[in-house]
Amino acid sequence: MEHNKNQNLLRKLPGVDHLLELIKKDTSFKQLPLNVCKSSIRYALENIRTNILNEKKVDLSDKTILATVFKHANNDIKNNLIGVINATGVVLHTNLGRSLLCKEALKNITDISSGYSNLEYNIDKGTRGIRYSAVEDLLCELTGAEAALVVNNNAGAVLLSLNSLAENKEVIVSRGELVEIGGAFRIPDVMTKSNAILKEVGTTNRTHARDYTMAISDNTGLFLKVHTSNYQIEGFTSSVPVADLVTIGKKHGIPVMEDLGSGMLIDFSKYGLGSEPTIRDSVKSGADVISFSGDKLLGGPQAGIILGKKDIINIIKNNPLTRALRIDKLTLAALESTLRLYRDEENVIKKIPTLRMLTDSYTNIKKRASTILKRLEPVLPKHVEIKLADLSSRPGGGAFPSLTLPSSCITIKSAKISAVELEKKLRKNDTPVIGRIEDNCFVIDPRTIQKGEEKIICKTLIKILN
Repeated sequence: MEHNKNQNLLRKLPGVDHLLELIKKDTSFKQLPLNVCKSSIRYALENIRTNILNEKKVDLSDKTILATVFKHANNDIKNNLIGVINATGVVLHTNLGRSLLCKEALKNITDISSGYSNLEYNIDKGTRGIRYSAVEDLLCELTGAEAALVVNNNAGAVLLSLNSLAENKEVIVSRGELVEIGGAFRIPDVMTKSNAILKEVGTTNRTHARDYTMAISDNTGLFLKVHTSNYQIEGFTSSVPVADLVTIGKKHGIPVMEDLGSGMLIDFSKYGLGSEPTIRDSVKSGADVISFSGDKLLGGPQAGIILGKKDIINIIKNNPLTRALRIDKLTLAALESTLRLYRDEENVIKKIPTLRMLTDSYTNIKKRASTILKRLEPVLPKHVEIKLADLSSRPGGGAFPSLTLPSSCITIKSAKISAVELEKKLRKNDTPVIGRIEDNCFVIDPRTIQKGEEKIICKTLIKILN
């Protein structure tokens, strides 16, 4: 009996052509591509068939089916990559895109992408040019390096450098520096792909200069020093400074590479963020080649920056892999504009969003948190407990792993909706609001909220909680 009933319902399903004719007459579908409408019709009909076979209640009216088609089609034409509001307090949030670009970089991207440019054209000579010339002089000026090169990201920078300098040769690395960072990027794995041979020295917590010296063989190609960006070993520890490795390297004719990971052009200790070696410090130490990211503490676009001694950088430039890993004109435009701001340290802190958020004061953040609280308190129902709390933000992105930044946050707790459910609803909003949960409260950290986003957060919370 049920089988016959299901078969009758299946026979009543409207055809694709019938629904297409209705769509062509419906002005609400006017802006939707026909192919998208067709696939959405098939989706709607298949969904109904499944429900019928599972003996679920269905509505076979044209109106209901077209409503499903319209909703699916509109979702289908939306971009997969969308903007979100970062209310987590993690400044360099890898999952949310790390650094925000400064206005100068965005303008330059627009200018360069909307017309032709001298990407690989030397205007003075009227001949083919080199794309890296747009930023090489700037990088050398800001760091003291002799030469520079930029590729797509720091993983690419490490891969390219190892392959160029130590293919089929041993690379000596401290065991305590064989790091794994986000996305399962492991130094040993990259070394394998570069065709270099890993040679570990020392122990997890202690490595001495003699460990490097004793490990040298006729096939040693490189000393590699890796900054442990996303963790720290404390207690009974010892590591060899780059300058000491350079001394050993010069004595035995072995180049030294330092992977700084996050990398930074200014000394953040003067802003109370702890002491980390700057890129200029690494150059002064005598390292032959240094690599670091463009979209972390530099505050620019995703890029892997390689700089150091001219003869070493030239070897890397001439590697065929350099072309495969090169950056495009948009990245180059953003990076150049970002680097130019570093000529004025006082202004760079104000103009580059990452630097501004990292150095933002507790007083200023509390003022912003209080403004959001004043907007929400009068309009939220009694079952919602909302208040300010002194919590911490984090740099993120593997930078300053043990550092916390004092922050004033808004905590929300409801008797009718759990923090987990509230987090989900905010995440599913048209403009997703991404926060964090602590002690069964939903937490909003103003440190990473951009100007104008407070209104969206307040409007969304009022809609969800009322």
